[in-house]
Amino acid sequence: MLLVKTLTSSTFRLALIAIATFGVIVSAIFSYVYLSTASYVRGRSDRAIVTEYSSLRDAYARSGRDGLIDLIRQRLADKGFADDAYLLVDPSSAVLAGNLKAWPQAVAATKGWVEFRAAEPSPNAAGQPLLRGMLDTFPDGDRLLVAGDISDLDGFTDQIKTAVALGVALIFALAAVASILVTRRTVGRIEAINATSRAIMQSGLDKRIPLRGTNDEWDRVAENLNLMLDRIETLMGEVKQVSDNVAHDLRTPLTRVRGRLEKAYHGQRIGEDDQLLIGDTIGDLDAVLRIFSSITRIAQIETQARKGAFRTVNLVEIAGEVVELYDAAAEQDGTRLTIAGEREVLVTGDRDLIFDAIANLVDNAIKHGRHGGQVVVANENIDGRPVISIADDGPGIPADECEHVFKRFYRLEHSRYAPGNGLGLSLVAAVARLHGARIEMLDNAPGLRLKLWFSGPAG
Repeated sequence: MLLVKTLTSSTFRLALIAIATFGVIVSAIFSYVYLSTASYVRGRSDRAIVTEYSSLRDAYARSGRDGLIDLIRQRLADKGFADDAYLLVDPSSAVLAGNLKAWPQAVAATKGWVEFRAAEPSPNAAGQPLLRGMLDTFPDGDRLLVAGDISDLDGFTDQIKTAVALGVALIFALAAVASILVTRRTVGRIEAINATSRAIMQSGLDKRIPLRGTNDEWDRVAENLNLMLDRIETLMGEVKQVSDNVAHDLRTPLTRVRGRLEKAYHGQRIGEDDQLLIGDTIGDLDAVLRIFSSITRIAQIETQARKGAFRTVNLVEIAGEVVELYDAAAEQDGTRLTIAGEREVLVTGDRDLIFDAIANLVDNAIKHGRHGGQVVVANENIDGRPVISIADDGPGIPADECEHVFKRFYRLEHSRYAPGNGLGLSLVAAVARLHGARIEMLDNAPGLRLKLWFSGPAG
């Protein structure tokens, strides 16, 4: 089964394409080596024949036929020329000198290069040697043939051909085996991922892709997929928690609505009482609607659909408007709300969303800070980055809760009977992500200092 998947996989097809391309390149290289080597060896042989032929022609020019015959005899007596063939014939093809008994029948030309099989075997060859030579016809009709034995050259080129063919075949075979092994390994790892995926679909998110400990690219892919599964499992857990919290938060006001409506249905109709009852009911319904409105707003922000409204804005102006808006609420709570820092801190973003984020942070600082304490909103440029901070002197947030407070519906007051829905800081986190801002929570000793680090305005 695995072999079939291996042979039909796209990885194997790509490997075959790579092998074919590599084979063509290797074949071209080997062919070039063969042609270059054969040409070089044949060229050396030809140069030697040309040199010897030129010597004999010079002897003919100096001493005539007799001098040429004497030089040919000297060459035949010299063992250094044992592999060379000489033949001098008159116009009637009668042999005048040389170690060939007759003019080769295969040679019909009167001048130039020729190749032929000798009629008699060479002393150093088992059969008829292959000769390559040069011939010319002198003015008096005599013909001179000087040739060399190229049987070894012919055998050498044949060996090169065989070596090239075997080399290419071996490379193709090794490449095919290697591609099958590599593809099989790749398909095996993919099948492990597929098996884990099927197990997750069948049983749940507790399954993980096994690691082999090789720390290769497949282990890193498996590791990242496992991290993604961890994240998904965490998000699913949060979704469940959110569902439970939503059910808890909505059950109470909806139950009150039902009870009041039932009371209004069965009770005595008194105008003032009816008005109060209806007013309280509307208040509870408004609380429910605010929860859903906040959820929808956060979802819209997280889709990054609001970036079309980005422009350069001054954090100081926005913070000033927020402080002015919440000044009465702070004074009623006995809290001193002040603004500090520089006069101009520019960022690129959506003014309304930044206003909402700062407003939520100031509202939280007033609600959860110390009664009769102070809240300071500060704007400044730090290392070229615009920063706004909201600090209070209240009880602060426990260190182990800091990473949870930005989750939807998460509240430090776990009984969930205090006013609020746990969506304010979730909206702040969504706005920060949209603007590429970093949230930093610091101990204000006492209290909490929360900073938003924005990127500077574009260009």
